[in-house]
Amino acid sequence: MKMTLTELVRMMDLSAVRAESDEAEVRAMAEWARKYQCVAVFALPALSPLLCELLAGEPAVAVGGVVGFPSGGVTTATKTREAEELLGMGCRELDMVINIGLLRSGRHDEVRADIRAVVDTAGRVPVKVILECHHLTDDQIRMACRLCEEAGAAFVKTGTGWAPTGATVHNVALMKSCVGDRLKVKAAGGVRSLETLIELHRAGATRFGIGLSSAVAILQQCESRS
Repeated sequence: MKMTLTELVRMMDLSAVRAESDEAEVRAMAEWARKYQCVAVFALPALSPLLCELLAGEPAVAVGGVVGFPSGGVTTATKTREAEELLGMGCRELDMVINIGLLRSGRHDEVRADIRAVVDTAGRVPVKVILECHHLTDDQIRMACRLCEEAGAAFVKTGTGWAPTGATVHNVALMKSCVGDRLKVKAAGGVRSLETLIELHRAGATRFGIGLSSAVAILQQCESRS
């Protein structure tokens, strides 16, 4: 499977969402995003206003915001308020973490309501729900996908990048089998090579959460094959 550089970067969500991600990293990410026109960029909320400022006038590059990150365990009221604040900054996509503890506890109605509250707050802004698959069984992943669909999410996403494991072919294929073409699948966490990205794309992912250093390496690999 061959991808052009343009096709590749238009599937990339560049991210600087680790606890240690600082202003210098965000500035470097914004510069790279402007140069290559990746589809979206994400920072932690405190640095999201800076990211919006740096990418003002770049309509092809969406600034996204993270909600309930990274644990998903805050209250629904906190998530909706965070979503409102991010939207007010100018974020055009939201990646929210599912309430992992409630999901694992079988409190599915509350999980669905939590997602729906953020989706309703977002309006037309797409919401990607991070499942953090590392902490879930296959049955819990299936249930999470169902709840995301019922709540109106646009994407299901493998992980935050903070868990010990991230995107795997198994989890992406499982999520894709659950949502079909009704929702999209985003792979994040451990996508560090072109080979991995292609494998996950074949399994059903169409968006990829990638750190700056990995994005640089993947583009170099793509250019070397052309």
